[in-house]
Amino acid sequence: MQTQALSQPILRTDVSGMPLEWIHYQLAVKLYYGEQVAYSCGTPVLTLHGGFNALTGEQSVIEVSSIIATHGSHHQLHNGFVPALNNPTLFRRDGNLCMYCGEHFADHQLSRDHVIPVVKGGKDVWTNVVAACKRCNNMKGGRTPEEAHMRLIAVPFQPTYAEYIFLKGKSILADQMDFLSAHFPRSSPFLKRQEAVV
Repeated sequence: MQTQALSQPILRTDVSGMPLEWIHYQLAVKLYYGEQVAYSCGTPVLTLHGGFNALTGEQSVIEVSSIIATHGSHHQLHNGFVPALNNPTLFRRDGNLCMYCGEHFADHQLSRDHVIPVVKGGKDVWTNVVAACKRCNNMKGGRTPEEAHMRLIAVPFQPTYAEYIFLKGKSILADQMDFLSAHFPRSSPFLKRQEAVV
């Protein structure tokens, strides 16, 4: 088995195709074996060979695809869903750019800035926070961008469930990205970023 294939996250969806989560190949194999997989799509990422049947002599084989749909519906996950706010996901939402100077930074060089500062009643929510380099965050201090004469380069937004799944993904395959982006709103900044790369 290739090490890269073993570490490749599998996108799990419900039967309607709504993205649910990223899973490791071990859980995917359990779902296949337990006949929980309704269908697979995407590219095959791993083929596992098991034991031999004592009666037929046939070896069991499970081919794990990059996207698997499992039985059941989980629409309650999507209705009113508010993704957990944490710095790594926030920085990825903002493309690791400081939303004030526009420069690209590593995670450890960024901080969470409250557009409307907490001291002025601002909340710690997706629509009020941006990635900011430590220099810009210090310059802004406890002021609003207008008061600090610092212009935001993008409006903060709360990711949808599909966008959040994208943000949580690591080493996303092209077919997984295509699948996820089909669930993004038309106004999604992630779609614009994709178009810019193509």
